[in-house]
Amino acid sequence: MDLQNSMTRRTWFHSTSCSTAYFLLSGLGGERCMAASQKKPLYKISCTEYSLHRMLVKGTLNNLDFAPFVRTEFSLRAVEYWNRPFNDKAEDKAYLAEMRKRADDVGVEATVILVDGAGYLGDPDTKLRNAAVDRHKKWVDCAAKLGCHSIRVNAHSKGSYDEQLRLAAEGLAKLSDYAAPVGINVLVENHGGFSSDGSWLAAVMQQVDKKNCGTLPDFGNFGAYNRYLGVRELMPYAKCVSAKSNNFDAAGNETETNYLRMMEIVVAAGYHGYVGIEYTGDKLTEVEGVKATQRLLERVRSSLATAS
Repeated sequence: MDLQNSMTRRTWFHSTSCSTAYFLLSGLGGERCMAASQKKPLYKISCTEYSLHRMLVKGTLNNLDFAPFVRTEFSLRAVEYWNRPFNDKAEDKAYLAEMRKRADDVGVEATVILVDGAGYLGDPDTKLRNAAVDRHKKWVDCAAKLGCHSIRVNAHSKGSYDEQLRLAAEGLAKLSDYAAPVGINVLVENHGGFSSDGSWLAAVMQQVDKKNCGTLPDFGNFGAYNRYLGVRELMPYAKCVSAKSNNFDAAGNETETNYLRMMEIVVAAGYHGYVGIEYTGDKLTEVEGVKATQRLLERVRSSLATAS
């Protein structure tokens, strides 16, 4: 018997015995056998709609086609929507049903809606703060209709460090209370002002103290604050992660963020969910920028898996 046939038969025997065990043992034993050959990835990769914002503005890509485009062009199975391309459709049931259908038809999962321009959740004026909370509510309902688990908001405010912390926490708590019954999380991104201070935003999360209020750490947007420290501080509350990318060197590494170091922090925090590609550079086309980020995230994932 030659080696190739020997290996082939052994492989066939292992696979057949595993399948037989699954059906004959009725559950647990079979599930363990099947699981032995299926190792989950350290993290999953998705695409944020903002990565293609220039195409959306130019009209070369329609919001309704975003999810199918991501599946076809990048072979990815999840997206983060951005509210701007369908800002006037948040309460349009027929439009949202079509968005959901087109994503479902190609097997693409919706995770988060990134919400911009809906007001300051930490506004020092009580009426304006409550109005901002109310304007975000339609996006909570929209997220539920699209099958998302969260919306991403901004914690803008005015005043001192402590005043902004208190005000942002108040607005976030009210919105989170509204979102909880429909199973939606309210996530804050480090996105300017005090929110780009990881310790401040972590303190906001501690003050809100609600299971459905968390963070969406972005690799960029930290300004002078140490991005690695910031992500480490925000990961205990993270329910999604944004892999910001701008430029790449000849080796395919992002020039502003050490992705291996950053993803070590993410994975060490016990996070194994979606990492959303957010390409914002201009040296590559948006499509090529997403692909470059995807290749880097895949390479880093392989390196981390090998090391573990």
